This record gives sequence, C-alpha cells and structure tokens, in this order.
Amino acid sequence: MTVYVENTNSWQFQTHGALVILKKNILLYYLKPPVLIFGILFPVFFFLAFKMGRPIAAENIVPGMVAMALWFTASSVGPLVTPWERRAKTYERLIATPVSLQAIITGDILSGLLFGVGLSIIPVILGLLLTDAAISSFLPLVSGIILGAVSFSSLGVLLAAPPASSPSNIMLLSNLVRLPLLFVSGIFLPISEMPVWARWVSPLSPLSYAGDLIGVGFGRQAYFPLWLSPLVLMVLSAALMWGSYKFHRRWRSKGL
Repeated sequence: MTVYVENTNSWQFQTHGALVILKKNILLYYLKPPVLIFGILFPVFFFLAFKMGRPIAAENIVPGMVAMALWFTASSVGPLVTPWERRAKTYERLIATPVSLQAIITGDILSGLLFGVGLSIIPVILGLLLTDAAISSFLPLVSGIILGAVSFSSLGVLLAAPPASSPSNIMLLSNLVRLPLLFVSGIFLPISEMPVWARWVSPLSPLSYAGDLIGVGFGRQAYFPLWLSPLVLMVLSAALMWGSYKFHRRWRSKGL
C-alpha cells in the first residue's frame, strides 16, 4: 500500500490553510457585537454627529461615509480575532498546526479585507439612492476601496500582535491609533483646509490616500497625484504585513 504525505511547505497547502482561517473567521467573528459596534454603528453615528447642522455637499458626505466605513470595518476584525483565540485557549492549537504564521496572518488580513469591502458597498448604494452624489470614475473608487481595505486590514492585524487575551485591551490600543489618524485624513475637513501641522501629518495615514481616491471616484478634486495614492497604499500594505509577521512571531509565545 502506498501512503501519500502532503507537503505542508507547498504554497498550495499554505494557501488552503489561509482560506480555511478566512472561513473560520467569517463564521465565528463577523457577527460578534464588538465587530458590529466598532465596525458599523460607531462610524455611522460618528460621521452623522459631525455633519449635523453643517452645509456639506453630497460629493463630500458620501465619500466620507464610504471611507470611514471602510476604515473601521476593515481594521476591526484583526484586533479582535487573535485576543479571542487566546482567551478561548485555541491560539496555541492554531499555531501548532502545519499552517505557517504567514498563512495565519494572511487569513486574518483577508477576513478584514472582505468585511471592509463588503460593508463599504452599503454607503455607496445608499449615497447613490438617497443623495445627489454620482460616481464619475470607477477606477479610483474601486482601487481606493480595495487597496484601502488591504492596508486597513493589515493595520488591524498588526495591532493584534501584543500578547493580550482581552479584546477590550486591544480595542483600546486600536482606537488610540485609528482615531488620531482619522482626524488628519481629510474625512471631516479637506486636507487643503487643515492647519499646517495636520497637513504634514496627513500623509502618514493610509486613510488619507484611500479617502482621496474614493473622493475622486465621486467627482471630487484629488489632493494627492492620482498615481501616488495607489503606490503609497501598496507600499504601506507591504510594510504593515511585514510588521504584522515580525511582531506576531516575536510575541506569539507570550500569548499562550
């Protein structure tokens, strides 16, 4: 009898492992209350509270809602998955499998990516139906949503690296990072109208570039060159993925 042993180092096996982790995250974590609150309700009420009583044009309201929904949804899955795994004592079983750490991180990033892209479509549809906003260019809009989701999801996975078993601790750290970046990203106030110090800080946020591309998709004038935003988002995504792997590998034994 011939016994076939699958090569666990093959890219096919690791890709399958990443997809299995993606499926597990979808089934277990997408409908968790913290994900729904921080990923959906929080940005909606936050933006409406800021807009209330201010004469903001539809071409600024809708891109802002889309960018904020993408920012919070794509980055909300990663900071919650790993702490829940640690608290449930399944994290050590996960890293003991033949699936590599890179595949585990890839599965988590894909989870945030799909969650962010899927839910960001809702404010796009509502904006087209309920306001005078119209899509003037699909390519910047789609590239802003997809590249932004990759970058934001990678940031969320990086923020989950500290060895904490309580999701609330990681969410506190996550909001300490996400909220300041939100305010300097041109969502509430165009970057050109910000104070000088904020215009200097704004290029450090991936949301600045994604929001700029989404705004161009709805007919708003670009702040950054159109070729620059996709390039920066890809570079930031690669850097955040590399940082996620490095810090998760360094701290994974402390989280057991």
